Amino acid sequence: MLGRGPQGVFRRTLPSEQPAGERMVRTLGLTQLTMIGIGAIIGAGIFSLAAAVAKDVAGPAVLISFLVAGAASLCAAFAYAEFAGLVPKAGSSYTYCAAVLGEIVGWIIGWDLLLEYTAIVAVVAIGMSGYMGFLLENVGIHLPTWALGAPGTGDGHKIDLLASLICVSVAWLLTRGTRTSARVETVLTFVKIAIVLVVIVVGFTKVDSGNLTPFAPFGLDGAFTGAATVFFAVFGYDALSTAAEESVEARDKLPKAMMLSLAISMGLYVLVCIVLTGVQHYSELNPNSGISSAFASVGLNGLANVIAVGAVIGIVTVTFSFMMGASRLWYALSRDGLMPAWFGAIHPKRKVPHRATWVIGIVAAVLAGLLPINAVADLTNIGVLLAFVVVCAAVLVLRYTKPHLKRGFRCPGMPFVPVLGMVFSVWLMSFLHWETWVRMGGWLLAGLLIYALY
Repeated sequence: MLGRGPQGVFRRTLPSEQPAGERMVRTLGLTQLTMIGIGAIIGAGIFSLAAAVAKDVAGPAVLISFLVAGAASLCAAFAYAEFAGLVPKAGSSYTYCAAVLGEIVGWIIGWDLLLEYTAIVAVVAIGMSGYMGFLLENVGIHLPTWALGAPGTGDGHKIDLLASLICVSVAWLLTRGTRTSARVETVLTFVKIAIVLVVIVVGFTKVDSGNLTPFAPFGLDGAFTGAATVFFAVFGYDALSTAAEESVEARDKLPKAMMLSLAISMGLYVLVCIVLTGVQHYSELNPNSGISSAFASVGLNGLANVIAVGAVIGIVTVTFSFMMGASRLWYALSRDGLMPAWFGAIHPKRKVPHRATWVIGIVAAVLAGLLPINAVADLTNIGVLLAFVVVCAAVLVLRYTKPHLKRGFRCPGMPFVPVLGMVFSVWLMSFLHWETWVRMGGWLLAGLLIYALY
């Protein structure tokens, strides 16, 4: 049972081929893949979480938080890119680990990421609802108190209604078909980048160097803790890799899209962090609508509204990318027999896993409506960091056990880059709250029980 034979839990499994009528359609090129990656990376992290971390944890050193998270993410990105060029199949790190380290390891990572992707959708939807509330208030529309946030986030709050509606709406868009939803994603991502560039250009004219001192009021520990919190904002390429079976020339295009999306996004993150903490003192930042509120504080109310619109658009694209990733992961788990086939069924006309998409959309809506953003963000980060550790280990193992396999991309700096990725990830995990470890442990135990019984 503990061996690698046909009945062993460490048997190495490759994705099974589906009949022609049950496969997804390859329609995504390099531009669309890169836009999906940028769409997944730039969102709540830049528009909401950066302000929350700067205010409570890091101060202006939130810039260091993003650089550290980006460095850790880059090491893992190289490993993901090698696997994407080697095993261009839906399922991302689940598929990679099942093929290299065995089915039980793949299942643990797949089960882990199923929760994390769904939680990310909830996190970014909560961040988006803050900006939507900012816009609605500016045009004189006031939601009832009970609909303004999750229980415990304010007096009279019962549910974050806007966040829940966002999740369900994105699920509907994804069930329209990959080509249609990817076109919408590409257009919205271009609009988002344009607005971020406006923030950077105009923001630098309003930066007050006095706001940047002290640079690290909470010390370097605060900056590193911030890195653990913002980490989920710099790994969108993970969700991108789940679209392998809908990509044209996936072995070549996926690795390129991963590198491009991470490079572009990190450059924008660094510049926006400088603007955010330079325009308004970190202690006065609004964690719900950080950039808009900062610009409004210096008299740029019109631009603040435009930024809020950009934030809404930007966060929609993140929700889109990760809900797409979650549904494709569920499809892969069902295709390989680890979960009931009903969940992985492909719509006969639109060729997308519609049932899994709707289930994920509804669960994300419940999480977004009833939980505060920090608790969901930490749960997201520990799961993704765990996946990074295993993927870096897997690419290291496979490079030395199967060195002659055809690879569309080769991770540089072997063995140091994958090892550094593992060390970075474990180090960042150590900064997360103990409650987060307990929640993750409970989820993984539930997953092992399902694996044993099903």
